Amino acid sequence: MTEHFEMDEFLLELLRSRSPTGTEREAADIVEKYAGGAADTFKRDVIGNRIGSLGSGEKSLMLAGHMDEIGFIVSYIDDDGFIFFEQLGGHDNVMLSGRRVVVMTSSGPIYGVTGKRAVHLMDAKERKEVPETHQVWIDIGVSSRAEASRLVSIGDPVVYDTAVRKLSGCRCSARAFDDRAGCYCAFEVLRRLSKSSVRPEYKLVSVATTQEEIGTRGAWPAAYGVNPDVAIAIDVDHATDFPSCDKHRFGDVKLGGGPVIARGPNINPKVFSRLVDCADALKISYQITAESRPTGTDARIIQMTRAGIATGLVGVPLRYMHTPSEVADLRDIENCVRLLEAFALSLKASDDFTY
Repeated sequence: MTEHFEMDEFLLELLRSRSPTGTEREAADIVEKYAGGAADTFKRDVIGNRIGSLGSGEKSLMLAGHMDEIGFIVSYIDDDGFIFFEQLGGHDNVMLSGRRVVVMTSSGPIYGVTGKRAVHLMDAKERKEVPETHQVWIDIGVSSRAEASRLVSIGDPVVYDTAVRKLSGCRCSARAFDDRAGCYCAFEVLRRLSKSSVRPEYKLVSVATTQEEIGTRGAWPAAYGVNPDVAIAIDVDHATDFPSCDKHRFGDVKLGGGPVIARGPNINPKVFSRLVDCADALKISYQITAESRPTGTDARIIQMTRAGIATGLVGVPLRYMHTPSEVADLRDIENCVRLLEAFALSLKASDDFTY
């Protein structure tokens, strides 16, 4: 039974889509379904990015949220039909075994589970060890390589098979808030502005980027092609309000505390200040995080594209990142959309982001 959500259907469909890095078609089709009609132009590129634009200003603002997620790729099938894999993006290997997964084949989904030796069959030393990726396999219920090979091919992508679940209040768990939340924000701003009587002076270009999880690869050609004057990457940021997290090391970010505005060398200081001013004007809660080096987001490559782009980074607080059950607060996502919409409307053709 499909659980009912008081959630924008656009976001819900994005969260339910299966789009491991390099195979983002399901999420891309949903972006096109919901935002294609709102955009003045909508296109795709050869690396799989989806790019929608609104307005015709001489200067442009790019909003970028990546639509790929972590996953796996089939690398070997043994004589007994067990499937071995490599990782797409960064996983905590503690999480690997005992998970339901879906292999995305050209003929449709094939369901399986990840397995390793049961705890009863390990000695005391082995029980304390984190398994290497090659020590875990996928069992799809077959008995031979021939049988498995009729269903699954080398190179097929794999994702965890988990549902979107409502928790208490406005909080939900899902497999891929990282970064369907940011992708949703980038295009929801475009959708709302397309219905507004007030249009930004800057041309708005919203981009759903690919392959962020293996090196921000989609953002590079997107930023090069769009060549915006200002850009904001929208991603998730680690909420640190859970047991055992050392705030002295990782900062203080709360779930439900509002959008996280990044500050540091990867961020244009004028873009940062404008985002803070917009949040203050809206009277919405926001949080600030210090980034001492290039961030692990699309912002890292956007800032350095062509002759340089005035770049900002806004994060949605997230618990349990890169696990099968990430947790986010829908209020943070909504306030992120509101902040980005206000930022877009605040831009004037006379603005100068050099410093």
